[in-house]
Amino acid sequence: MGDQPRRDKPLRDKPWIFRTYAGHSTATASNELYRKNLSKGQTGLSVAFDLPTQTGYDSDHPQAKGEVGKVGVPISHIGDMRALFDAIPLDAMNTSMTINATAAWLLALYIAVADEQNVPRGKLQGTTQNDIIKEYLSRGTYVFPPAPSMRLIKDTILFTTREMPKWNPMNVCSYHLQEAGATPQQELAFALATAVAVLDTVKAAGAVSDFGEVVGRISFFVNASTHFVTEMCKMRAFGELWDKITRERYGVTDPKQRLFRYGVQVNSLGLTEQQPENNVYRILISMLAVTLSRKARARAVQLPTWNEALGLPRPWDQQWSLRMQQILAYETDLLDYGDIFDGSAEIDSKVEELKCAALEELGHIEKLGGAIAAVEMGYMKGQLVASNTARLEAIERNDQAVIGVNRYIETEPSPLTTGEDTIMTVSHEVEAEQIARLNAWRAERDGKAVAAALEDLRAAARDGRNIMPPSIACAKAKVTTGEWGFTLRSAFGEYRAPTGVGRAARNDTTGLDDIRAEVDRVSKKLGRRLKFLVGKPGLDGHSNGAEQIAVRARDAGMDVVYDGIRLTPEAIVEAAAEGNVHVVGLSILSGSHLPLVRDVIARMKAAGLSDVPVVVGGIIPPQDASALKNAGVAEVYTPKDFELNRIMSDLVRIVEHSAQAKEPADAAE
Repeated sequence: MGDQPRRDKPLRDKPWIFRTYAGHSTATASNELYRKNLSKGQTGLSVAFDLPTQTGYDSDHPQAKGEVGKVGVPISHIGDMRALFDAIPLDAMNTSMTINATAAWLLALYIAVADEQNVPRGKLQGTTQNDIIKEYLSRGTYVFPPAPSMRLIKDTILFTTREMPKWNPMNVCSYHLQEAGATPQQELAFALATAVAVLDTVKAAGAVSDFGEVVGRISFFVNASTHFVTEMCKMRAFGELWDKITRERYGVTDPKQRLFRYGVQVNSLGLTEQQPENNVYRILISMLAVTLSRKARARAVQLPTWNEALGLPRPWDQQWSLRMQQILAYETDLLDYGDIFDGSAEIDSKVEELKCAALEELGHIEKLGGAIAAVEMGYMKGQLVASNTARLEAIERNDQAVIGVNRYIETEPSPLTTGEDTIMTVSHEVEAEQIARLNAWRAERDGKAVAAALEDLRAAARDGRNIMPPSIACAKAKVTTGEWGFTLRSAFGEYRAPTGVGRAARNDTTGLDDIRAEVDRVSKKLGRRLKFLVGKPGLDGHSNGAEQIAVRARDAGMDVVYDGIRLTPEAIVEAAAEGNVHVVGLSILSGSHLPLVRDVIARMKAAGLSDVPVVVGGIIPPQDASALKNAGVAEVYTPKDFELNRIMSDLVRIVEHSAQAKEPADAAE
């Protein structure tokens, strides 16, 4: 009979926005990448900023050493933002910016560039992530304490509601919660609790006549794993819960303003270093969760690349992921039909199950005092660490299958990962060149205008005025990212969030008896409990791996020192000396492992700690692993090393070997 005729073409749904999360090296190089991606059919931009930009440092600040241009593009001032969007008309673009603590500043720079392009602010379309609450829980690029952070979110929402009605001032971001181990129920509850905390804060300000306008511009950024049926049901549950909350709690009567609008990047946590070609299928299957159900379909999709567990993706890798979206949208008949899951008793039952569990958790968070209180007391962070521990243990026990990792590990050599340039690397010269441009920028500007703009920013922070107008004025006066950041640091202070890693060992662990016995044996030889320092140098805030190593080491009977993220090499060495530790573990996921590890090792030698072994974990290419070992690192671990008990055994062996090597030297003295 042949194919049945489709519905009339005018009734076919429009595809979602195609995005690729991108940015690296310099603003000029990133602009070239953006324009190339747009020419290939990408329909929106998703900007990745480097860690100094995300945490309010200039590229020449000591904390920025080794981090410039590594995980995104460095934006130090309006000149960089201008170069980033050169020849890209902002009135025709939908731009998503993954930026949180410094969201007000990056948005101010974007507005200033739009003003230069004579683009009316009312025409600007896009999103600032601006979900600082989840930064305390997962991603770690927070700067200020919760109260002033909420104030910054409120200010951007009020400003954009008034002047940029097409802009989404906040993406409530559950993506990184799942990356930190959140279950679907936790992802639902924690994200909705965050949205409630923000909307309550904005409503209390009483500065908006139609609160529905505020609610209607709040969007979400979610995650989806290969459990695509559960994930699709989660999206449907999100929509139904959001409609209920906005209607009942905030009295929003316009159905359009109550719509659950979300973008997505599918799961990167499940991408594997082993047999990385399998990741293509994982990405495709995960994408089905956010596209198959019409009533729960994403407004924008960005996909990771198959080789992200190996390093930074190349333009070809990003193109492969973009083509996956385009084939689904244009070659299949998905967009010809309504929701194909309506009326399914199985789907409806799962949606109700997720909603009930999420509402129960939401109620518990409310009893604790809301999302901010639950962050400050460490409740939400502790729950995520525990969930991630359970996930990893299930993989280690082979209860949760990961093909190529714990099942079907036999493989042929992959032609995709052989040869040179299989991942993208950022040149060592990038940082020096960016600093040189920054110094030239400072030398050429009007110092008095900069000082006046910063003083007005300081006054606005102190007096409670909306932070956006003085931030835009700072952008136009050629203020730098670090100057804006330190002005607000001086006004608001800085913050260190709870780590979620408790001191007491769990009693319900399995498979650790032999390792605990070894820890006890070596501790007896050492004359005290084996002591392990877990450190995260640099600006990388992705702490999931470090947390799990700290938890497992604690459960194995070691004395663990873990003080959280963004420690300087000096602080790590000082803690190692003060704690008299037996081994130091460094976790670095930003690609800055070579300069940071070398710095730590040099400082340890200067402090007389050259006999304390160092191990390193991160996304580290083989050639870099060799360089680290040549620099004195005892062992290097990458995502393929998922068996944490084996790592614990390695630590015991390394410490014992170090102690034995030290004994003859002590005897000689």
